[in-house]
Amino acid sequence: MDLNMNLNISSTFQYWLVKHPAILHFSWSPSETPASSPLFVSLTIISYLTLTFLLSHLPLPLIKPRRLKPITAIHNLNLLLLSLIMAVGSLVTIFSYAPYPFWIICFPPKTPPTGPLFFWAYIFYLSKIYEFVDTFLIILSGSFHRLTFLHVYHHTMVLVMCYIWLHTSQSLFPAVIAANATVHVVMYTYYLLAALGVRPKWKRRVTEFQIFQFMSSFVGLVWMLIYHFNGSGCCGIWGWCFNIFFYVSLLAMFMDFHAKSYGSSKKDL
Repeated sequence: MDLNMNLNISSTFQYWLVKHPAILHFSWSPSETPASSPLFVSLTIISYLTLTFLLSHLPLPLIKPRRLKPITAIHNLNLLLLSLIMAVGSLVTIFSYAPYPFWIICFPPKTPPTGPLFFWAYIFYLSKIYEFVDTFLIILSGSFHRLTFLHVYHHTMVLVMCYIWLHTSQSLFPAVIAANATVHVVMYTYYLLAALGVRPKWKRRVTEFQIFQFMSSFVGLVWMLIYHFNGSGCCGIWGWCFNIFFYVSLLAMFMDFHAKSYGSSKKDL
């Protein structure tokens, strides 16, 4: 009975996360897939930066905390659940769809952007647009000390990175999605609790978890490079060049943020 139940649960997970026709037969096409054209992503980023600049400099009426907190809580809950679904979906897909373990590290050259892994990359890409709401909630709350260059830079460049993943069929992205979505489950759990009036004592750990993720990503990027030059090549090597630049810059800024926020203090340990 237990074995049959486990098999049924496993089959259900695989169907809804991997084998559903919309997922299994997904194909990224800049001329057909919604929100996939270079013009769309360019206008989205320009609009985000313009609105962020204007709204942060205009004398807007601030929303009272008692009214803003429920909106913030719902937003963080949405991102928490979405991150959990993406983390589970990408992991189930990796283990059930990849033809061999190291396939996700180095896609064969000219791999088409089709199938379940690219579906989750697409959902991840769209989620980064929804995350722009973070910025506008910060502005509406009047917490301008949180509206840092790191915050805006991170939101903008992550969207570009996700677009490049899909546009170039870049190797390694499934592992990055699983890792980043897992980090976001922890991060948005913290933000949700904070919006509900609970102040967890592990805020510092969230930043350190993010730094660990970026440092781990370097291992994957080097691993991909080794495969690329020791074999027939890996798909999306030009995307790799953007990733390495982005990760270096982001890691440097996160390390600086961590040092300024916590220094050598022992609080939150």
